[in-house]
Amino acid sequence: MLICTLVGLLGSLTGLGGASIITPLLVLAGVPVKEAIASAMVAIIATSSGSASSYVKARIANVNIAMFLEMFTITGAIIGATITTVISPVLLYFFFAAFLSTSFLRIRHIRKEFVPSEKQDRVSRWLNLQGSYYDEAHQKTVTYKANHALWGGAGMFIAGIAAGMLGIGAGAFKVTVHENILHLPPKVSSTTSNFIIGMTALAAVSVYLFSGLLNLTLMAPIAAGTTVGAIVGGRLLNRIHDRWLQVLFFAIVIYLIITMLYKGIISL
Repeated sequence: MLICTLVGLLGSLTGLGGASIITPLLVLAGVPVKEAIASAMVAIIATSSGSASSYVKARIANVNIAMFLEMFTITGAIIGATITTVISPVLLYFFFAAFLSTSFLRIRHIRKEFVPSEKQDRVSRWLNLQGSYYDEAHQKTVTYKANHALWGGAGMFIAGIAAGMLGIGAGAFKVTVHENILHLPPKVSSTTSNFIIGMTALAAVSVYLFSGLLNLTLMAPIAAGTTVGAIVGGRLLNRIHDRWLQVLFFAIVIYLIITMLYKGIISL
């Protein structure tokens, strides 16, 4: 539970959702990979529930954008969870590492300040995918417009498949889609990702429930710890500069990739 409190804090700050971190830790502790994936799904729901309320109240998370993208992620999550129940467990280690490596598509933004789009495509404008929030770290109001809504939806469908298949929320990939395709500010990207991953996880959990992979003994402390950590993270995020959040994001992703590749290789 104490470890998951830290996991919830980190997942809340980075948009990774917590399960991306707790799944490798459970695997290292000897939990079978499919059971770890299914049980860690509760960390996603807890992180999302614990932090999303703070982000919505502060008007950082964009609910309109989140509701649009959830249609794609939920569909993908159900498909992904179904795949996991039938494939070889060894493949999941490598899929996990390969999917996380897509996070490095985001690295070109790490030294750049956010510049809002001046124009907006027709679909994004029709759906009113835009907003603003007050950034406490920079002491200014940030206004933005989302772009390429349909391409963003396609990316989120892929993220949903990975979320359901790997039990990770796919926050890393979702944040990348938000920033590189939809062109959202880093904090809006992270908080909106946290809002979305809870519903994505709930869809996948329904599949794991009927497959008998859910471990209630693991789920209880995971839920308690990640909820507390996520609430704390939700209150801290807006006070931290974007660059530090991005550095933390990549440090965690590199650790997770190495961990899962190691477990995959020794399991061959």
